[in-house]
Amino acid sequence: MDGSLQERGSPTHWAAQECAARGQGGARVSRREFLGAAAGAALLGPGLSSWRRADPYVLVLGVAQDGGMPQTGCYAPRCDRARERDQPRYVSSLAIVEPDAGRYYLVDASPDLRQQMDLIDDPGFRARARERRPFDGIFLTHAHMGHYLGLAHLGREGLGIAPTPCYCSPEMAGFLASNGPWNLLVDEGRLDLRPVEFDRWYEIDDSLSAVATPIPHRPEFSDTVGWTFRGPGRSLLYLPDIDSWEAWDRDVAEIVRGVDVALLDGSFYSPGEVPGRNIEDIPHPMVPHTMDLLREVARDETEVLFIHLNNTNPALDEGSAEAREIASLGFAVATEGQRFGL
Repeated sequence: MDGSLQERGSPTHWAAQECAARGQGGARVSRREFLGAAAGAALLGPGLSSWRRADPYVLVLGVAQDGGMPQTGCYAPRCDRARERDQPRYVSSLAIVEPDAGRYYLVDASPDLRQQMDLIDDPGFRARARERRPFDGIFLTHAHMGHYLGLAHLGREGLGIAPTPCYCSPEMAGFLASNGPWNLLVDEGRLDLRPVEFDRWYEIDDSLSAVATPIPHRPEFSDTVGWTFRGPGRSLLYLPDIDSWEAWDRDVAEIVRGVDVALLDGSFYSPGEVPGRNIEDIPHPMVPHTMDLLREVARDETEVLFIHLNNTNPALDEGSAEAREIASLGFAVATEGQRFGL
């Protein structure tokens, strides 16, 4: 263990070890091998391929932008259809499930957390929730409404969780500790803040490692990170928000090529989706531009899916021309309940 990290239970440092090598975690499975195995694995659910149900996996809890879908005040046909069919799209979030160990992690705490927890169907999860300790850890990306407001459900007015590690950037930790009502969660010991260093792999438990990468995105309240998770056999990148790929000091193709699954910002398909608002005030890369940058990577190496779709994005409609275009180029839109083996 690095000498700068204190032992488990320290009040100021979270209990983790830097991974010995970036190659740790088992053999990488190529996209082509993954798709080939998937044909015979329908009973395991999308994304799981040939992995056993007892193996760690990532569960998609939501794919919508911060306001969800239908969004507040939206009475456009897409939002009305979602209401009429009782088919909402939840705000972007993930769960990481380790069935054998009975461990559960939350990635971003969205306003839809109450409903999203119902999607975690592993037998041990509800027993953990009854004990007020549903999660072994919570990973946060930043302080925009869709990514941390769900913490309110875990406070004294809601579940009243037992002490739970919360992994985030130092700036995000400072925001939570200094602003109500979030600082009440911290002061009561419910959120055990564990700020991480950027670009450093940490061993969360014996099956899961994670690294936080800084992301250029509107810093009104905190900075932003993307999280990469690595299990015994595969790795997954969760990057729901970025202002633009060109503003990043990384090569997005190189980053995505280094993982097996990438869940990327798909907020808007075209700049004309939000009439009456200046798209420059809510900057995100357009989906076609992202596909242009990653076409070769997605075709042969990494499974690339879009999340964080705004309610105006036509790719939310499975039969739309935009959704068909995404699929034809080897990409996909993630869906609630989808699973990816780690």
